[in-house]
Amino acid sequence: MNRAPLLADRAVVITGIGAVTPLGNDFDSIADALLAGRSGVVEIDGAGFSREARQFAAPVAAIPTVATDSDNASDNAFDRLGQICLAASSAAAADAGLGDLRGSGPAARARIGLVLGIGAEQLKGWEADFLAGGGQVFSPDRPASLVHRIAARLGIQGPAVTVAAACASSGYALALARRWIATGLVDVCLAGGCDILSPTGFAAFYNLRALSRRSDHPSRASRPFDRERDGFVMGEGGAVLVLESRRHADARGARVRGELAGVGMSGDASHMVIPGDDPTEAARAIHLALQSAGVQPADLDYVNAHAAGTPVGDVAEAAAIRLALGTATDHVPASSTKSMSGHLVSGAASFEAIACLAAIDRQAIPPTLNLDSPDERCRLDHVPHVARPHPVTVTASNSFGFGGANLCLVIRRAA
Repeated sequence: MNRAPLLADRAVVITGIGAVTPLGNDFDSIADALLAGRSGVVEIDGAGFSREARQFAAPVAAIPTVATDSDNASDNAFDRLGQICLAASSAAAADAGLGDLRGSGPAARARIGLVLGIGAEQLKGWEADFLAGGGQVFSPDRPASLVHRIAARLGIQGPAVTVAAACASSGYALALARRWIATGLVDVCLAGGCDILSPTGFAAFYNLRALSRRSDHPSRASRPFDRERDGFVMGEGGAVLVLESRRHADARGARVRGELAGVGMSGDASHMVIPGDDPTEAARAIHLALQSAGVQPADLDYVNAHAAGTPVGDVAEAAAIRLALGTATDHVPASSTKSMSGHLVSGAASFEAIACLAAIDRQAIPPTLNLDSPDERCRLDHVPHVARPHPVTVTASNSFGFGGANLCLVIRRAA
């Protein structure tokens, strides 16, 4: 290792969690569901979504309402994607004890940032308008970008941007927020991402043969690492985390849920949805994350795998993990929580960061459901069917986005 980790008082910690997901809308509900092996995959009305007679997905059951005031009397400018992002962002701020940001002074609001990983935001908004019988699909009268509407709604006046890196989008958002805090650009940053079920998404992934076509039972459809896997199950929702420096968190007496200790990124574009044959670049993202956190492969207690259940992707990731961790691979538990949540696409990485925090909090590894016959090409220390009690201090979470956006986050228990 040639790079020392951030000093303790400069460490970037997680002080708030906001979520809207198929497994619940708060940390404890999500952690309970993950450790109980509870699936959020159900049968949905496939009209407008798929050619299949039966369509399985993991939708959000209910979106929490965000309180309004006289200056924001209505949230009618927010479509479903916007409502989910707003609810998760607002809940994260509240969970971090930030209070009503609109009541803070201008100087404080200017030191708070917002980064959201959202893929195809405008397309999904236009799609909803079009399907609802609206006018022009590309209307010049659509409101400002979602991230800026949310920032205005919450009273955030620091930098606010959207990033898009396919399935790694919300992880890239967390990585960017961590850098903003480490360099002193902001004191606090809300970061994460969300996604929704949409006809365009279903059609695209169906035609690319990336979706599972199983029709036996919803909870059996998502099968990461299993020999009988045939694609992923679409999920909906996401999560937003509040990041800040350890020094800032301690100064305001904030509860610290964990540390975002390391980030690694790489790119290996080869195909729209099929990963390349060479695992080198994906492994490099894992190696860089460990390096930036100042930990060795043997220090890891859990790997939350990206593994979505695609025939090629799971094999490629297993090879990348083995290349990055070496002999430690056989002793580090790995699982895919997408077997329960479905694939939240843009919101997957931030949701799976919560899975890592749940493993740390509960000292147990979430299972991979439906792992009846592990693929011999995916040689990992699997956790099939039921959670495994295990000491957990340091975790890694992989997100390998379609098109070659590779990301790994190292999340550990805060000192």
